[in-house]
Amino acid sequence: MTVTHWLLFLLLLQFVHFLGTWKFYKAAGHAPVTALIPIYNAWVLMQIINRSKWWVLLLFVPIVNLIMVPVIWVETLRSFGFYQRKHTIAVVATLGFYLYYINYTEALTHIPDRSLNPRSSTGEWISSILFAVVAATLVHTYVMQPFTIPSSSLEKTLLVGDFLFVSKFHYGARTPMTSIALPMVHDTIPVVGSKSYFSFPQLPYFRLPGFQDIARNDIVVFNWPVDTLVDIRPGYMKGSVQKPIDKKSNYVKRCVAVPGDSLEVRNGYVYINGEQTDLPDRAKIQFVYEIVSKKPLVMVDRSGRASNIPSPKLYDRYKISDIGFAGRDQNTGLLSHRAHMSEAIAAQLKELPDIISVTKLKKNPGVYDRTVFPYSVDYPNNTDYFGPVYVPKAGSTVAITLKTLPLYQRIIEVYEGSELGTPQDITLVDNSIYLNGLPMDTYTFKMDYYWLMGDNRDNSQDARSWGFVPSNHVIGKPVFIWLSLDAHKKGFDKIRWERMFTTVGGSGEPKSYLNYFLVFLALFFGYDTYRKRKRKNS
Repeated sequence: MTVTHWLLFLLLLQFVHFLGTWKFYKAAGHAPVTALIPIYNAWVLMQIINRSKWWVLLLFVPIVNLIMVPVIWVETLRSFGFYQRKHTIAVVATLGFYLYYINYTEALTHIPDRSLNPRSSTGEWISSILFAVVAATLVHTYVMQPFTIPSSSLEKTLLVGDFLFVSKFHYGARTPMTSIALPMVHDTIPVVGSKSYFSFPQLPYFRLPGFQDIARNDIVVFNWPVDTLVDIRPGYMKGSVQKPIDKKSNYVKRCVAVPGDSLEVRNGYVYINGEQTDLPDRAKIQFVYEIVSKKPLVMVDRSGRASNIPSPKLYDRYKISDIGFAGRDQNTGLLSHRAHMSEAIAAQLKELPDIISVTKLKKNPGVYDRTVFPYSVDYPNNTDYFGPVYVPKAGSTVAITLKTLPLYQRIIEVYEGSELGTPQDITLVDNSIYLNGLPMDTYTFKMDYYWLMGDNRDNSQDARSWGFVPSNHVIGKPVFIWLSLDAHKKGFDKIRWERMFTTVGGSGEPKSYLNYFLVFLALFFGYDTYRKRKRKNS
């Protein structure tokens, strides 16, 4: 829905509200026409139901308003003496239209000073839960959101099993685009497994001001532009969007190129505008290596079968978790493994007595990989040698030719077309390019775009697979690790204590602030206990 559609829809809602509530306003001493005036009618209604004026703001917060509107229906009935459970059930079950029945059939007497305290313990519990959900939804949507790291693409900066707090306000909180959804969940209802939202209607994209822009080397959480794994196969890119933008899968990668950059990958390393990038000292670029050894580097069961679980020595000392057993040479008896690690760790392994060789596995330049963006033989890219490619900046213009079209077609048709509600269809006629039936030889971008990659270069599905990330897909910036669990350990050993309450950014080894947090909790609860005792004694 466009902004115009939403304005018309909101005006229609005001008329529906007026027809069903004008008598309530009149009985409370206000002119019936007051129920028809947008925003002001909500302000007056808060006076009628004896609730705080800031509730009006909550009515315009997406998702939160889905909770607040039914609450206001119930509060309106109770402000006129309709306290019985049957009235509450009726107004909620009829989506508020029970107010029409009361408005036209009952004599209304306003109770301006009614008690706001729940009349039962059940009512008190419901009120507390609703308040907690509203508060948590506001924090979750506009301030901070928890995330879990499921893959090793950003090892060793972020580890599998890290639980993060992601800031929404660094880059500016994005208001929800999906207007009807369950609060506090993403795209799926837990346990049930069904969708947690309705795709229609969609709100226009809007982002609150942030206090910093995305910079090179920032770690960014975003909605995966191509949505699901099947969508990135060559030939499936066009029209592959299946979910609303804010309900697409959540991903986290490092931003290696910002709008306006020219990016190239050489031998797995990123070059921006012709110069190799310098990464923060916490970032450890990893590649895939073949390790030939005399003894297995993975766990072996009683029958002698090798697993893909690293041996304790390899994991505890070298922190190598991405390893697989590749086979045994029948002639020499030597064992082959594939492992993802940094060049520094590879150099250390070479010095071990049981290691025969450690060889980096790389592709050659010019070798075309059909699974790598933009899936065209005109761009013989692979994951180790890629580009150069221009990362679009809002307002910049590029030439659109048969050569450049594979790079930017999805941007034009999907990101700046169907997702923004302005359909754009590209067609080819006799080797000429047409946009919505009109000849096109240039295109000016509406949005900024970013190039995001993992530090684990040979074990990361990133922009090399699916291309650019639009700015309206950005969610936030990871700032804090509050818990970290090691899948290779058991019991209390699973907890990586040294990573708890550490910052994601910064330089040097991460410093845990767990002890400071525990001291703060002790002081807080100590003061709270003292305050309660003092109040009780007085």
